[in-house]
Amino acid sequence: MTMAPRLRKFALTAHVTFSIGWLGAVACFLALAVAGLANTDAQVVRAAYLAMDVITRFILVPLALVSLLTGVVQSLGTPWGLLRHYWVVFKLLLTVAAVIVLLLQPARISYVAGVAATTTMSSADLRFLQISLTIHAAVGLVVLLMIAGLGVYKPRGMSPYERRKQREQRGLFTSDGGVDPDAGSTTITPRWMKVFGVLVIVLVVLVGIMMLSGSHGPGAHVPSGG
Repeated sequence: MTMAPRLRKFALTAHVTFSIGWLGAVACFLALAVAGLANTDAQVVRAAYLAMDVITRFILVPLALVSLLTGVVQSLGTPWGLLRHYWVVFKLLLTVAAVIVLLLQPARISYVAGVAATTTMSSADLRFLQISLTIHAAVGLVVLLMIAGLGVYKPRGMSPYERRKQREQRGLFTSDGGVDPDAGSTTITPRWMKVFGVLVIVLVVLVGIMMLSGSHGPGAHVPSGG
């Protein structure tokens, strides 16, 4: 179902606004994470992690969820569709992955913020967690820049789902459901998609390793009331 022009512009404006806000919030989070990791002033470190906790709960998480929601709505309401083009599918997958990783972070951030608010930060106990939060923020920023790039450049290439759908509409299938060999060749998977896919796999593996390593570190089993 295609939205009316005015509604489509409103949906696009909302999606772009919340997406840019999410990107900016991650950049601020990364700056605070670097400050907390590199600074030797206990007051600055405390302030950095307390601010990270507030940003995550009241800015990052809401912006990420609304950005995902408005992106899905906008895709479904425009001719681009949600599963028709590779660039839209990759945007969706990367956004969902970024939101999931983000939703796993608040407990760890609250743990560091709680320690920072009550005691002197112990680099021996929390160094790994500080580094992990910094790397997560840096990787998250890269992922969001990749998502933004896909939205701007919109590289060509239709998904197998869309190619099959078009063949069905053109009558390129035989009566038994097979592809008619005389109906023309299928579209080749674009090279950019293969390269992009490798980059995505590398990022997923990197984040997975950090998440598994962090599950045994400080703050991994923080009580929900923590």
